[in-house]
Amino acid sequence: MQTYPPGKLPPEHLRRLFARYGTPDERLVLGPGIGHDAAVISFGDRYLVAKTDPITFATDEIGWYAVHINANDVACTGATARWFLVTLLIPEGEGNAGLVDTIFAQVAEACAELNVGLVGGHTEITYNIDRPIVVGCMLGEVEPEKLVRPDGARPGDVLLLTKGIAIEGTSIIARELGERLGGVDAALIARCRGFLHHPGISVVRDAAIAVEAGEVHAMHDPTEGGLATGLWELAEAAGAGLEVDESAIPILPETRVLSARLGLDPLGLIASGTLLLAVAPADAAAICRALESAGIAATVIGRVVEQERGVTLHRAGSVRPLPRFERDEIVAALVGASGAATPSS
Repeated sequence: MQTYPPGKLPPEHLRRLFARYGTPDERLVLGPGIGHDAAVISFGDRYLVAKTDPITFATDEIGWYAVHINANDVACTGATARWFLVTLLIPEGEGNAGLVDTIFAQVAEACAELNVGLVGGHTEITYNIDRPIVVGCMLGEVEPEKLVRPDGARPGDVLLLTKGIAIEGTSIIARELGERLGGVDAALIARCRGFLHHPGISVVRDAAIAVEAGEVHAMHDPTEGGLATGLWELAEAAGAGLEVDESAIPILPETRVLSARLGLDPLGLIASGTLLLAVAPADAAAICRALESAGIAATVIGRVVEQERGVTLHRAGSVRPLPRFERDEIVAALVGASGAATPSS
């Protein structure tokens, strides 16, 4: 029996599962697929958008993470997040009652920030786990004419990216491994820990501003597998190719330092906090201006092309295929594959 490494299930395996077990439903506007991070179900004059995602890499502020990570994918459909359900699994052991209280407080704080109702879920103390696990389910709604589909990118579209890549990965490394990264300035580590909130892992504002400013054909929240995986998923969902200007990809200086220290490629490092957009060429400048006016950096990184041209990186006249990452680079950091110690639970 084949065994996979930690990380996302390989896309070819997912395709087989979708083909075998997908359930046709006349009210299902958007169902499972590569690059489809939320389901969309018709309720007449409103679409319900449903998203579920676990938090598996981070332990610090895990409840806050769960709300925002799930809200991001709802926002990428043009929808507004409304209701949140959470499944909380807590390990056996001393002090777990306090841990439950702490995580619920984090969930409640994040829900309040987004004006989302905490409406249900499940909590239990369970065995054979060494850290808390939080699985969130976010529900939102959108008017049918305002839906942004993940498969909507088309040749000629301009690719935009907000903030910078690997914001989440940089924060996780600093929070989980910061005290063990000898030779890295303590002030830089402190800044990286703060990336969770500034620039922040939420793209809810980014998405809302973009769809108000111009014609957005697709949005994607690159998460596990980094920007590279997000680009592949965007291309796969749309049945299109991409040409990406490698030199234009915004990588924050702190991310470069930590990635170099651990021998990681920022392109494959978990990237919540950046929003990837495919927009109409005529509206790209207006969308960038609107984001910049709101204090959100926006960069043109490439364009959508025909599928047969592939997904490629361009730099100084050279062209190479966009790399694929079988597992997120954060896994290498956390298990010590690059020489760092394995973090305690």
